[in-house]
Amino acid sequence: MDHRHSPANLQKIADQVSALAKPVCESEGLELIYVEYQRESGGRILRLYIDKPEGINLDDCAIVSRQMGDIIDVNLGDIGPFNLEVTSPGPSRPLASTEDFNKYKGNRVKIKTTRSINGQKNFKGILLGISGGQVNLQLDEQIVAIPNQDILKARLAD
Repeated sequence: MDHRHSPANLQKIADQVSALAKPVCESEGLELIYVEYQRESGGRILRLYIDKPEGINLDDCAIVSRQMGDIIDVNLGDIGPFNLEVTSPGPSRPLASTEDFNKYKGNRVKIKTTRSINGQKNFKGILLGISGGQVNLQLDEQIVAIPNQDILKARLAD
C-alpha cells in the first residue's frame, strides 16, 4: 500500500487542509465544520463541510471550492489525484469540536470508535456533552463515556 494514503496520512492531510481552509471560510463569513479525506468508489475525496447561521448556498460552496483548489495545489501539491467537494453538513451534521459536542447536547447522535468500548464500536444515543476529554452518551438505561481520541466519526442522527 502506498504510505501516502494510509489512514493516518489521510487524516494528517485532512488536518492540514482544515488549517488552510479555516481562514478562507472565516473571511467569507462561513464556519468550517469538518474536513474528511478518504478513499471512495470514485477515487479519493477531499470533503469540506461548511455552514453559516442562515444556511449555505451554491455560491458559498463555489467560492470556497475555487479558493481551496488553488491553496491545496500550492501547499499540498504532492497528494496525488483527488476530488474536492464542498458541502453543507445537512441533517446528519458531523461533530468534531468540543463546541459541537456541547452545542448539540440533548440531540440523538451516532458515534463510531477506533477501538471497542464495552464490546462495541458503534453507538447511537442522546448526547450529554463532553467533559474531561470524554464524550458522554445516554444509551437507553446506561451512560457511556467515550474518550474523545477514540472517536473515528460522530454525527447527528435523525
